[in-house]
Amino acid sequence: MSFDLSVFANKNIILAVTGGIAAYKSAILVRRLKDYGFNVRVVMTKGAQAFITPLTFQALSGNPVHTELLDTEAEAGMGHIELARWADLILVAPASCDSLAKFAAGLADDLLSTLYLATKAPVWVAPAMNQQMWAAKATQRNLNTLVEDGVHVIMPAAGAQACGDVGLGRMPEPEEIAEQVKDYFHKAQRALAEKFGLLAGKKVTITAGPTREAIDPVRYISNHSTGKMGFAIAAACYAAGAKVTLLAGPVSLDTPNGVRRINVSSAMKMLDESLHQLEEGCDIFIATAAVADYRVAEVAEHKIKKAGDELNVALVKNPDIVATIAQQSKRPFMVGFAAETRNVEEYAAGKLVAKKLDMIACNDVSRKDIGFASDENAMTVFFAEQYQMEKRDLEKASKQEIAQQLVEAVHDALHNEIDPV
Repeated sequence: MSFDLSVFANKNIILAVTGGIAAYKSAILVRRLKDYGFNVRVVMTKGAQAFITPLTFQALSGNPVHTELLDTEAEAGMGHIELARWADLILVAPASCDSLAKFAAGLADDLLSTLYLATKAPVWVAPAMNQQMWAAKATQRNLNTLVEDGVHVIMPAAGAQACGDVGLGRMPEPEEIAEQVKDYFHKAQRALAEKFGLLAGKKVTITAGPTREAIDPVRYISNHSTGKMGFAIAAACYAAGAKVTLLAGPVSLDTPNGVRRINVSSAMKMLDESLHQLEEGCDIFIATAAVADYRVAEVAEHKIKKAGDELNVALVKNPDIVATIAQQSKRPFMVGFAAETRNVEEYAAGKLVAKKLDMIACNDVSRKDIGFASDENAMTVFFAEQYQMEKRDLEKASKQEIAQQLVEAVHDALHNEIDPV
């Protein structure tokens, strides 16, 4: 099984590069961190720039490289404060003997040393230096101080060094360091989940209810959806530790505790807001809304008056919201819903593949005991092939109970994805 890489999509890492021949490994390290999905910004000391250019790191990270303490382009010229607040982890690799001494002494005479003092994020250092410099009492004393201050030290490897010496002091391989960073965030996410809930730390966007497609200022096309299932899922996700945004169509339901609600009316407005939530950061997208398949081609400016026994209104197809979100380059984990009146499982399985979803829940809305207005539901859940999970039948229960079971299914899928070949 693979790690859930969506854990890393919103994690920000500052890779600080100091002077030393091992700086060339840092370029590979940026690539490995990006492969895992981390957002990476690079800080370089003047010494580092003597070994490798900022342009290399800019190309690899996709972000400007930070080299100066006083950044005139930053807000109020306080670039180091902005960076300090942005970071979820500061990784200094390679960490020179000089940088370790500055950290231990609390100096702040360049961007990196100031950043070290200004951040609340964890700081990791991967020392790289001559074997005798590593063994020096002053260096070991500085390392002990840093460990006492909470800095995590990635121990150097032994071997031949650029100077010709042999011994401890080589920076570990980039793949090894990136793996340690990945494991750290994965374990942190697991700890949150155990302490606060199955979806702790996740950002979840949920669409719920019907949409209304205007015919004129007083008439519209809609459906029978009440939004009860979507609102129950929003409450369950919040209880599971997620940060939840609920995009609600026109329904008369109270907003679940702790959930941010954004009211929308039409399918186009729901799509626009869904895309906006994706830009803000979304780990899981759950599409329970009964979105109108069609809208009126031309909405009348004024109320249409009666004129004869027939009224012909031209309709155009609405965009498929869940399919559109699933096609985005930074797609979240996608959960679709299929409300059908016949061939329920067959249609749902087809939608799962056609819309490139990770998971789909389907139910038979022709049943009077679990229809739109009911407080109970029963569903069947299908998973995409890469999760290698059997379908789940959720027996008839309250929508709150069904919502909890759906949260459990999402959690299980997120931690069961198989490594791509």
